Amino acid sequence: MKTLNVDVAVIGGGTAGLGAYRAAKAHTDSVVMIEGGPYGTTCARVGCMPSKLLIAAAESVHQIEKAPGFGVHPQGEIMINGREVMDRVKRERDRFVGFVLEGVEEIPAEDKIAGYAKFIDDNTLIVDEHTQISAKRIVIATGSRPAYPTVWNELGDRLIINDDVFNWDDLPRAVAIFGPGVIGLELGQALKRLGVEVAMFGLGGQVGPLTDPAVMAYADNTFNEEFYLDADVRLESMKRQGDAVEIKYLGKDGELKEITVDYVLAATGRRPNVDKLAIENTAIELDERGVPVADHFTLQTSVDSIFIAGDASNQLPLLHEAADQARIAGDNAGRFPDIRAGLRRSKISAVFSDPQIAMVGETYKDITTRLGNCGCFETGEVSFENQGRSRVMLRNKGVLHVYGEHGTGRFLGAEMIGPNAEHLAHLLAWAHQNKMTVAEMLDMPFYHPVIEEGVRTALRDLNAKLHLGPEMIKHCLDCGPGC
Repeated sequence: MKTLNVDVAVIGGGTAGLGAYRAAKAHTDSVVMIEGGPYGTTCARVGCMPSKLLIAAAESVHQIEKAPGFGVHPQGEIMINGREVMDRVKRERDRFVGFVLEGVEEIPAEDKIAGYAKFIDDNTLIVDEHTQISAKRIVIATGSRPAYPTVWNELGDRLIINDDVFNWDDLPRAVAIFGPGVIGLELGQALKRLGVEVAMFGLGGQVGPLTDPAVMAYADNTFNEEFYLDADVRLESMKRQGDAVEIKYLGKDGELKEITVDYVLAATGRRPNVDKLAIENTAIELDERGVPVADHFTLQTSVDSIFIAGDASNQLPLLHEAADQARIAGDNAGRFPDIRAGLRRSKISAVFSDPQIAMVGETYKDITTRLGNCGCFETGEVSFENQGRSRVMLRNKGVLHVYGEHGTGRFLGAEMIGPNAEHLAHLLAWAHQNKMTVAEMLDMPFYHPVIEEGVRTALRDLNAKLHLGPEMIKHCLDCGPGC
């Protein structure tokens, strides 16, 4: 068996692993990266980029279907060629992956160890029984994988995860999606707009990542206008029937329903890939889910020499978060024992549905958990249904809630569903990270006519409720018509 002695060993070659490797290399040349699967990131291969390619195709169809609302009438039937749709998705997906692999190829061959790592102790790893590595510091960056009930495996190849969608050569006839979260909503709506029959099911009533009951209810109603969504379904049975799946469930009217679909898409969440690392051979403290507990600002676990980054940490499974965590964990592993707190940015997340969903800073659940029923915060609101620019574009669906603290007037966070929510969220996230008050945000410039004027309306509503500004005017002249 080959043996190696290194300063830093990074387990994983995705976004977090690559970032941690580069950060550690800034301090020492003695760094190796261990990867058992294909190099490349979840984002490029099966996540954000290929899903946006599918969504872009769906949006093009939707724009044609909306055209008569403007008095523009396309001639003839809209023809959707599923093979051409999927061919472009795969070609562009492979192009994005290629960019990542170019970066991997620049890494010296001696720094890349092929295989799956397991812990022998706090400072020793064994890789596929062929290499033993003694490392002064270790970064766990093993990512995550889809999670679903084991019994669903009885469906065989009729059960798919989001990874499988992007390998299709053609679009199927019908798909049942379990899990109306980020992945389920994005893929489900895109497939529906591309002509696939879609039914979506969930448990517990959760829609997207939202926690504000009013915003979630709006989202539930909006998506139900486009496809069947029962966020708290009572499933009676799900059986493989030849090359199809038969699903029986109780409808919202209490009657037994039956559908037959080509595939069941499991979008019921992801699980950190830490359960196969033999982590029990270390002294790392684990949480109730079996995930290493780590300091939020240093990414250091309870074992001083072991750090964790990316989806494996189960903190916020998003690419920009994985990249930030990678820089912090890799930098600290490289400079150890002189570890330093890294910049943790304000939370921002988006669902690229239509309307889009976005969340910034503290969620409604975070705030109510922290402050309870003390009446220490208020909610400002705006509806996009009559917002000027949104109506001009026939994109006037949605609601934005912004939260502010009594006394200080500080902006705490926001949840929304609406047009251009990805852009509104960035403005609000910058304000949150700079710890701005609602009054300070209202001093910022707003152009006319733009969707962002809806943000100002919500902030004015919030400022009035915080008793820090005047009462809302029903028709604000400087906001333009419809505000």
